[in-house]
Amino acid sequence: MRRTTSRILRGIALVSTLALGVTACGGSDDDSDTKAVSAGDIQAALDKGGDITVWAWEPTLKTVAADFQKKYPKVKVNLVSERSGDKHYTALSNAISAGKGVPDVAQVEYFALGQYSLTKGLTDLAPYGADKLASKYTPGPWNAVSDGDKVYGLPMDSGPMALFYNKTVFDKYKITVPTTWDEYLDAARKLHKADPKAYIANDLGDAGFTTSLLWQAGSRPYKVDGTKVAVNFDDAGAKKFETVWQKLIDEKLLAPVNGWTDDWYKGLGDGTIATLATGAWMPANFVTGVPNAKGQWRAAAMPAWTAGDKASAENGGSSLAVPALAKNKELAYAFTEYANSGAGVATRVSEGAFPATKAELESASFQSKKFDYFGGQEANKIFAESAANVASDWSYLPFQPYANSIFNDTVGKAYVSTTKLADGLKAWQDASVKYGEEQGFTVEK
Repeated sequence: MRRTTSRILRGIALVSTLALGVTACGGSDDDSDTKAVSAGDIQAALDKGGDITVWAWEPTLKTVAADFQKKYPKVKVNLVSERSGDKHYTALSNAISAGKGVPDVAQVEYFALGQYSLTKGLTDLAPYGADKLASKYTPGPWNAVSDGDKVYGLPMDSGPMALFYNKTVFDKYKITVPTTWDEYLDAARKLHKADPKAYIANDLGDAGFTTSLLWQAGSRPYKVDGTKVAVNFDDAGAKKFETVWQKLIDEKLLAPVNGWTDDWYKGLGDGTIATLATGAWMPANFVTGVPNAKGQWRAAAMPAWTAGDKASAENGGSSLAVPALAKNKELAYAFTEYANSGAGVATRVSEGAFPATKAELESASFQSKKFDYFGGQEANKIFAESAANVASDWSYLPFQPYANSIFNDTVGKAYVSTTKLADGLKAWQDASVKYGEEQGFTVEK
């Protein structure tokens, strides 16, 4: 969920330890179990039984773990779910560094996977058969967990983006749902002129949101090849984003409110924040966080940067990964596959998780689900189409959590001062390059 991601972006320190390991962990290029593990080997481990420890905050895994234990009564799943965000990653990194207390399975968000795989903290699951599962998942999540022929986790959920909008507000001011970002800018102007207290959206600068919009616009600021990286926010896609968003900032068309705050929930509820572009996991948060606006909101496809373009992007999402120091890897993989590729997927979707698997996304029962909160709209059809239109060539930096933590000190200034967005992105680029070089990465100039 995006809320968890937002918390971790506020200056976590764990990435320093991980990035420093780029050279310290150098040694062997083999970070995987080279011997193939057959389905028979995994079944034998299940028949023998044992204990596995799973560190994950995703709430639907509680039911999945119980079901898994019923199916395999000799296996005990110890689910540790009280940690999330920075506390979760700090504990995981500390355990890996100490070489003890490492879980058998860990939830790792897509943007953070690279730092663990690069520093050889995760098991390559391809020898266990994970590489045969690629066709089951949508492009964005699978690209996030795989690196060439290696697979460092199985996608647990996804966040294909959609535009949520307050239909009541749009109808009141006769605003048409925008299909392009230029139309979105026009809608922002029309709304704020009609009601100076109302804004098309809130935004004080958010790293995850910004990278998602860049992704959708076709920008590819990060290139990663092992410890060789490049950072460049000066491409055509970035220019598209800068042009529209700078106007929204300059014309004061964005509510100066941070997400996941009381003021944010209030704005979504009273109509002063009229849209929200975010991941398809958001509906449950509307239900619990903005109950008074039930029936007012709807979902629509993301506005296009170029008319007619259907490109989308991911915003949020997590995997389940098996740390390299896991003690029961066969059982760990069996649980991971059950939860994210097997029977556990349907269980999780029934409890509100948004799937990363094509079968669930394309099923009639999933797409025909009516959302009472959205006035009976079959919103999953929009989300599923978005998932199918996510480009699979996006990359995050191996030290993305650190890069995100300095976003507000660089790009964030464009939202609260005279700094231009282009200059803020350049500052973010320069600071990311500097950090990468300090940590031993080879950074392309």
